[in-house]
Amino acid sequence: MSDTNPTPYDLVVIGAGPGGYVCAIKAAQLGLKVGLVEKRATPGGTCINIGCIPSKALLHASEKFAEIDHQFADLGIEVGAPKLNLEKMLGHKTATVDANVKGLEFLIKKNKIDWLHGTGKVAGTGTVVVTAEGDEEKTVQTKNIVIASGSDVAGIPGVDVKFDEKVIVSSTGALELSKVPERMIVVGGGVIGLELGSVWARLGAKVTVVEYLDTILGGMDGEVSKQFQRMLGKQGIEFKLGAKVTGVEKAKKGATVTFEPVKGGDAETLEADVVLVATGRKPHVESLGLDAAGVALDERGRIKTDDHWCTSVEGIYAIGDVIAGPMLAHKAEDEGVAVAEILAGQAGHVNYEVIPSVVYTSPEVASVGKTEEELKKAGIAYKAGKFPFSANGRARAMLATDGFVKVLADATTDRVLGVHIVGFGAGEMIHEAAVLMEFGGSSEDLARTCHAHPTMSEAVKEAALGTFFKPLHM
Repeated sequence: MSDTNPTPYDLVVIGAGPGGYVCAIKAAQLGLKVGLVEKRATPGGTCINIGCIPSKALLHASEKFAEIDHQFADLGIEVGAPKLNLEKMLGHKTATVDANVKGLEFLIKKNKIDWLHGTGKVAGTGTVVVTAEGDEEKTVQTKNIVIASGSDVAGIPGVDVKFDEKVIVSSTGALELSKVPERMIVVGGGVIGLELGSVWARLGAKVTVVEYLDTILGGMDGEVSKQFQRMLGKQGIEFKLGAKVTGVEKAKKGATVTFEPVKGGDAETLEADVVLVATGRKPHVESLGLDAAGVALDERGRIKTDDHWCTSVEGIYAIGDVIAGPMLAHKAEDEGVAVAEILAGQAGHVNYEVIPSVVYTSPEVASVGKTEEELKKAGIAYKAGKFPFSANGRARAMLATDGFVKVLADATTDRVLGVHIVGFGAGEMIHEAAVLMEFGGSSEDLARTCHAHPTMSEAVKEAALGTFFKPLHM
């Protein structure tokens, strides 16, 4: 069954994740007639439904559980051993997702955006076919199309992984385990693997991380990565680094992971009750009709775009995980705003040099700008200042002395090029560095900005002092 919608839209967005729904809202705010296509029953994409938001709910809950066991006594709070009610904890996660979804649904209605439920396919310039349940098709006409279809689980290159989301799980299944596994293997030492692995480790699982690289967290600052690995080691998480996974198989009880040293050597097999495969994500570009529409992809299967997010076909744009750059919700959101502004005749822009990245473990890891390794590779002369939280008064009071702040600045101009934090609340503290860098500020600017005392953020000021002169409290 097919029908044609005669109402032309100014914009149809395919995908209601962070990039897509933000683009739609901004465009509507700027006076455009907008349709939003989404195959899920609810808006928010992977991030709100099965990613960022539910994982943060479990991270927070598991951190509170661990605090009772490990910190309360030191603070003079005497309670018995905590008892886990996993069903209720998962209920908190579900309630958090539901609240966010309802908030989005309200915003979509408030901004008079047409909700087009179904799978979107580009049928050429200005035409999108939306296929709903029962194969009912609706063809909509639009002046512009934005592809914001997000990403999917990537799996392991060269390994046939059969996900059942019970024993061999992706991040989706790792958010729904009905009981705490005794042993868990996490394949992949990136953000997703470490966040979800740390949740189940705090709740009692023995977690082993198997990672192809010699370090965790991939492109993060090397010093941060090394210290953070030591912190996780103290929490009981084990690491097998420089390890190439060659097999993930379901066993009579649980599953096995076979791996061999990247540099050569004997293979090793580990057993676990649950295996979480968290080896990254890939752009979701299948079923969008891109080939027929003439939309070009790059060598990594991402949609090619120019500096204004336009694809190889005029009037078709792409943002978020389907294009080059970090797969981060806030990056997609900024791109969505920029494209909406361009379509409304304004000058949309995204500064890719100032996009924060956060790992929401305990403690958190946060970064913005260049790492020392990147500056060295580029041949840029820089100076570095560092300050440990062990020398911060608020951190001592909170038993949060693990970690440090590092500020990197140009050796000649003193312009801040990168800031890296590992410690409690790092994800909140990183934003003063982002604001400073957005305005081209120097380490001296940051160091001479008065910070409230006592706060964790004073460590940022002290690190900046150490960059352009000397810290005061070390």
